[in-house]
Amino acid sequence: MHTQIVRNCSKEALQGIIGDRIDVSASIYSDGWRAYDGLVEAGFAKHHPIRHNDDQFAEDGVHINGIESFWSFSERRLATFNGIPNASFPAFLKEYEFRFNNRHGDLHRTMLRSLRRIPFWF
Repeated sequence: MHTQIVRNCSKEALQGIIGDRIDVSASIYSDGWRAYDGLVEAGFAKHHPIRHNDDQFAEDGVHINGIESFWSFSERRLATFNGIPNASFPAFLKEYEFRFNNRHGDLHRTMLRSLRRIPFWF
């Protein structure tokens, strides 16, 4: 999972971010939002839009439940704060990204290993 605050959600901006993060040989599954149209023309091997608006929830057994699970997880955690300042949202989002990406392991141990590799000073 990679999260990033994107001020400009244009096709060019999003496809630029995708191009920086995903190998062109990958198959991409998206929610069918129009900004993702043209990924194959941009050089990616395959793009499979899953269009919930058309009552489509999977294509040949492939779905986008992973990203939906992340947002559900994040929304539940944010709800415990009854709102946060807009300026804090990027930090909370990165925390949830970290937690989600490490949800199957020992989060405490993972954090300690990270801190040993990249020490920080106050």
